[in-house]
Amino acid sequence: MEEPTDTYNTILKPSPEILFKEKKSKFYGYAFPIQSEDEVKPILDELRKKHRSAGHVCYAWQLGVEEIHYRANDDGEPNNSAGMPIYGQIQSFDLTNILVAVARIFGGTKLGVGGLISAYRTTAQMALEASRIVKKNLEVQLKLTFEYPEMQKVMRIIKQNELQIASQEMTTTCELSIIVQKNKVEKVTAMFSTLRQVVLRFEN
Repeated sequence: MEEPTDTYNTILKPSPEILFKEKKSKFYGYAFPIQSEDEVKPILDELRKKHRSAGHVCYAWQLGVEEIHYRANDDGEPNNSAGMPIYGQIQSFDLTNILVAVARIFGGTKLGVGGLISAYRTTAQMALEASRIVKKNLEVQLKLTFEYPEMQKVMRIIKQNELQIASQEMTTTCELSIIVQKNKVEKVTAMFSTLRQVVLRFEN
């Protein structure tokens, strides 16, 4: 059984456009970091505008670390000749939170299913090779609620553990949302639990 991981690999920013040619067909490849499925359609719409003569904009994406979600789409190409070869490269590079898309402009010569699989796979591979791959930490968001006299003690723990404050609201009480690396959660929650006047809860 695999050990749960506290890190994952993704790409830092969108890849440069890459071009692969096969029998006069042109395959334009792209990779994008994404955080949700909602980001996929607007990116594909932009690519279709950019490549108006493309007959197909095929893609695959994967999201999540502990719970994986993915989709592969052939966009009218023969079944499993485009989306799955692209997705295979996402798996091969061990990446997540990523979208890889390939726009194909037909060159007049049919490539056959085997030729398509090879072309889409190669284009996806080239786009990922041109991307900057980074390792990121899994993070958890915690909300702290406390009275003003506790501020100094709370800030001391935040500083000691180099925690990031995502948001804060100071009204009659203080509310802080903090981001904690998953592998530090146990230690950090134990430290805050020693402050009896501080209410701690996990946020989604």
